[in-house]
Amino acid sequence: MGVLSPLGIGVDENWRRLCAGESGIGPITRFDVAEYPTKIAGEVRGFEATNWIAKKEIRQMDLFIQYGIAGAALAVADAGLDQSPVADPERFGVFVGAGLGGLSTLESTIAALKEKGPRHGISPYFVPAIIVNLAAGQISIRHGAKGPNLSHVSACSTGAHSIGEAFRTIVHGTADVMIAGGTESTVTPLGIGGFCSSRALSTRNDEPTRASRPFSASRDGFVLSEGCGILVLEELGHARARGAKIHAEIVGYGLSADAYHITLPPPGGEGAQRCMKMALRDAGIAPEQVGYINAHGTSTIADVTETQAIRAVFGGHAERVAVSSTKSMHGHLLGAAGGLEAAISVLALKHGILPPTINLDDPDPACDLDYVPHVARATQVEYAMSNSFGFGGTNAALIFRRAEF
Repeated sequence: MGVLSPLGIGVDENWRRLCAGESGIGPITRFDVAEYPTKIAGEVRGFEATNWIAKKEIRQMDLFIQYGIAGAALAVADAGLDQSPVADPERFGVFVGAGLGGLSTLESTIAALKEKGPRHGISPYFVPAIIVNLAAGQISIRHGAKGPNLSHVSACSTGAHSIGEAFRTIVHGTADVMIAGGTESTVTPLGIGGFCSSRALSTRNDEPTRASRPFSASRDGFVLSEGCGILVLEELGHARARGAKIHAEIVGYGLSADAYHITLPPPGGEGAQRCMKMALRDAGIAPEQVGYINAHGTSTIADVTETQAIRAVFGGHAERVAVSSTKSMHGHLLGAAGGLEAAISVLALKHGILPPTINLDDPDPACDLDYVPHVARATQVEYAMSNSFGFGGTNAALIFRRAEF
C-alpha cells in the first residue's frame, strides 16, 4: 500500500495519526482565500516530488500525477516488487484514476494564455499534464507494467472502482498483479470555488481541525482534501510463490447507480443498499460477518442516507457493526478517497484497531449507529467493508478479509 494524505506521507504516519484521532485539516496555504467563504482544506504537507520524479520531468505533470507516482512507488516497494519484478510484464497492470484531474495546470495555463497568447502561453506538456489517464500511464512506464491500463473516473467512487475492477481483472485471469487506486489534487482556486458555489464545503474556518464532522448534528459540509491511495493487488498463488507480504485479502466488490439525481442520493440510500448487497454476495458472506465499515461519511446531509442504507442491509446487525468515517480526520479526497479508505480498512484488519470518527460531539438523532466516536478501538474483526458514493449516483463497496496466510 502507498498513501499520501493531509495526515502525512506513507502508511505508517497516516496510521499513527488515525489511531491517535488527529486531524490533518488546516488553513489553505496555496492561494489567497480572502474572497472565499471556505478558507480551510486538507493539503498534503512536506511533499517533495524529487524524491520520486526527476526534476526535469516534474513540469510535465500536474500535482495529482505526481502524487499518484509517489503513492505507486511506495506501494510497489511495500509489495517487494521493486526487488522482485513481475516475471511477465504483460500480466502486470495499472488501474489508477482521478475525479477531476489537472485543475492546477489548467488554471495556470489559462492565465498564461491570456497573458502571453497561444504561441507562448501553452506548454507542449499541457495535455499530458492534465488528462486523468496519465496517472496510470506514468505509473506503468516507471514500473514496466504492460498489462491492462485504465483510469476510471467516477467522482468520489473512483479509487474504490479502480480497486474493484483490478480485483475482477485478476479473478478473470487477465493479470497476476495490479496497481490500483485513486489520486487527486483539487485544492485550487477553481476546485475550492466550485464546491463553495454549490455550498457543499464547511465554513468552520476558525476551527479547521473540527470542521469535518460526519454524523454530527452540527455538520455544515465536507472538507476538500488531496492525496492518493494506491494498493497492489496480486493473485494469491502468484503472491505466495514469491513470498510476498500479504496485508489482507480482497473478497467482495459491488457497484451500482442510483439513477436518481446528479448530487443527491435517493431516499433510504436505495442505490447504496444494492451496492453493499452485491459486495456481500460477491464475497459469499452474511451481513453478520462484517465487523467494521469505513463509511463514505462526508459530513453532509448524505450521512443520514448512508446510515439508513446500512440499517436496511445489515438489519439487526447494524446495532453491532462498528462504523467510522475517517474523513473526520483526513477530509474528502474525492477521486482518491476510495483508495485511501480501502488502505485504512486493510490496516484496521491487520492491526486489530478500528479508527475513530472524531468531532462527533453532538450526534444527529437520525445517525444512530456505533460510529466509534472520538477514540480508536482495539477490536479484531474478520471482514471490513469500505463504502464510496459519488456525484452522478455512482456507488462502490469493497470487502476485505483479514489475512490468515
